[in-house]
Amino acid sequence: MGSFQVLFVALLVTALAFDLSFVDANFSKSMYFNWGAHHSSILGNGDDLELVLDPTSGSGIQTKKAFLFGSIETLIKLVPGNSAGTVTAYYLSSTGSMHDEIDFEFLGNVSGQPYTIHTNIYTQGNGNREQQFKLWFDPTADFHNYTIHWNPTEVVWYIDSIPIRVFQNYEIEGIAYPNKKGMRVYSSIWNADNWATRGGLVKIDWYSAPFVARFRHFRARACKWNGPVSIDQCASISPANWWTSPVYSQLSYGKKGQLKWVRDNYMIYDYCKDTKRFQGNMPPECFKPQF
Repeated sequence: MGSFQVLFVALLVTALAFDLSFVDANFSKSMYFNWGAHHSSILGNGDDLELVLDPTSGSGIQTKKAFLFGSIETLIKLVPGNSAGTVTAYYLSSTGSMHDEIDFEFLGNVSGQPYTIHTNIYTQGNGNREQQFKLWFDPTADFHNYTIHWNPTEVVWYIDSIPIRVFQNYEIEGIAYPNKKGMRVYSSIWNADNWATRGGLVKIDWYSAPFVARFRHFRARACKWNGPVSIDQCASISPANWWTSPVYSQLSYGKKGQLKWVRDNYMIYDYCKDTKRFQGNMPPECFKPQF
């Protein structure tokens, strides 16, 4: 074997040995139902999922493994028609009272009215960082990509590769950031008619049941959580940890333009502008640039 081939094999073995990413995940390989399995299903080759809500139960699924940093994505086709009172959720979360969490929640509405996209982030058990959006398309007509990109520098929520929200790491200034706990990926559909639609004024119409949310092409290109040792392993700068590349440390000029377009035209609520709610004692990250 030539010297080049020997070097290539050595590099390949090294890459495989230290590769912490979980690239080829799908629903059947990497997730399991944690409730409501009796009326939900993983279909085809394991790449399609249906979560169902009816009068007997909602349903949910979660990954077998937890992750720390990377990119979590799936395609979702939301409940069509009268979905008022329903919530379809897609999020990352650790466990315990001091948990971290990064949320996409899709708040249903009466027929013909747009969904509300509800985003939030919890750090060390503290949330109350909601931002909400309407969409520039019908999320029930086809599948769309929803991605959470999470690295030591920032968390970015994407829809069809368009960023809608950024949460920067200001831990050095005393603002907590989700970088020390592994998080599993969860998806669910459930009855939230006490708050989801017009603050709970519109209830679920059970005559429209079953409500079915469809998912496809789940991918977790992320660092596997192996306990506290992963805190440094997953944050270290290396080719295997592609999310630590400088190109992912902040949005490009073009992506910042897309983000501004969404926020100028489709944002309907921002906790950082809700001075009445916080009685003037605004969360500290609200005074920091996020993008």
